[in-house]
Amino acid sequence: MYDTSTRKRALALVAQGRSLNSVSKETGISRAAIRSWQTRIEPLPRMRQTSCSLCGPTADPPEDKSAYAYLLGLYLGDGCISPGMRTGYFLRIACADAWPGLIEACTTAIAAVNPSGKASQVQAVGYTSVVGYSGHWPCFFPQHGPGKKHERRITLEAWQQGIVDAHPWDFIRGLIHSDGCRITNWTTKIVGGVRKRYEYPRYFFSNKSDDIRNLFAETLDKVGVEWTTLARGSDPFNISVARKASVALMDAHVGPKY
Repeated sequence: MYDTSTRKRALALVAQGRSLNSVSKETGISRAAIRSWQTRIEPLPRMRQTSCSLCGPTADPPEDKSAYAYLLGLYLGDGCISPGMRTGYFLRIACADAWPGLIEACTTAIAAVNPSGKASQVQAVGYTSVVGYSGHWPCFFPQHGPGKKHERRITLEAWQQGIVDAHPWDFIRGLIHSDGCRITNWTTKIVGGVRKRYEYPRYFFSNKSDDIRNLFAETLDKVGVEWTTLARGSDPFNISVARKASVALMDAHVGPKY
């Protein structure tokens, strides 16, 4: 949760004539949050203080476990939860417009997990925000909390780990659809005195959070996918899947974005 002083500093930048986009890039705060502070500066309660009327003191797992595993991957990559004006919360997943199939898959998953069965799409510049409103998102995603995900501890509850163990490929697909990609690499070799070009597919997953990368890698291990870590400088930022058999497994269960 951003305190009032942080909100005032962001609004002061906007008051100087700065765009929401530039203030967001400088502060790391989403444009949607800054825009909402222009209407209400005081923080709203982020987490409920009493047991949920639906879930009780602990979360009751969503009924559609497969959709949840996929949505959990999307949330850990490109999702956020913010309080609504009353007692509910908004779950937002940012999906690039280049992948209309991803937008539809995300919309279907949110509708399947949301107790109301509803999801909507909000167009932004270069991406679509898929949104669901519910009082139970903090129950379903206890990783929700203040600050950026890579700056805090991210662990799965036992019931979440059970769902991931039962539906590992849905979880992997959600992570790839949020912070991953399938690309074609190429190299050249001299064969019989002639230089020939060879192409080969490869999957990448990139995330600043050590915890989220570890969750991805551990799940790959469980389904028999071999992977390596590629550092960006001294930062182990990328996980690569390049071995032929492992790429074939990923193609069979995940595939490229579309």
